[in-house]
Amino acid sequence: MKHLIGVYDYTVVLTYLSLFSAVIGQIQAGKGHLGFAVACVAFSGLCDAFDGAVARTKKDRTEDEKSFGIQLDSLCDVICFGVLPAYICCAMGVRGVLGVALMFFYTACAVARLAFFNVLETKRQQAEGGKNKFYRGLPVTSISIILPVFYLLGELIPQSKFVVVLYIMLAVVGFLFVLDFRVRKPDWDRVLKLSHQ
Repeated sequence: MKHLIGVYDYTVVLTYLSLFSAVIGQIQAGKGHLGFAVACVAFSGLCDAFDGAVARTKKDRTEDEKSFGIQLDSLCDVICFGVLPAYICCAMGVRGVLGVALMFFYTACAVARLAFFNVLETKRQQAEGGKNKFYRGLPVTSISIILPVFYLLGELIPQSKFVVVLYIMLAVVGFLFVLDFRVRKPDWDRVLKLSHQ
């Protein structure tokens, strides 16, 4: 597709699928189907876990294609793991001035972490290439596990207490996004290779 701006091949399919899931999740959350919306966050996380491994199977990617993949992934992650979880929390009862402040804080931390990742990853790719083995800060995709766990927890405690838990979750997870500590990345390339054996 030489006459279109962007990259359109199998290396970015999972990233677009993750974004599609997030859009469906927003629609479902707006309709009050919160379980479905939370499942969409989890599915986006699953797609994101393997999109880099799939992209690296194409050995003749140009530097522009690699850079495009990094930028596209982060932009989609803003929606999938920044905006959508905050929107779902709002639908679950996070409201008022404090609620809006915490939803903004959470989303702003997700955006800041992703922007910082792009800066670091671009420099790292230029210097050494290959795959990064560590995250700095809690990866934003971790919300695809955290939010479903909290959603299930909400089935066990009263709504009034559950909303308080959501407030705390937004504050703590947002802070961990921007706290500078190292987390080892799962080796999804190895998982992908084993699945083909």
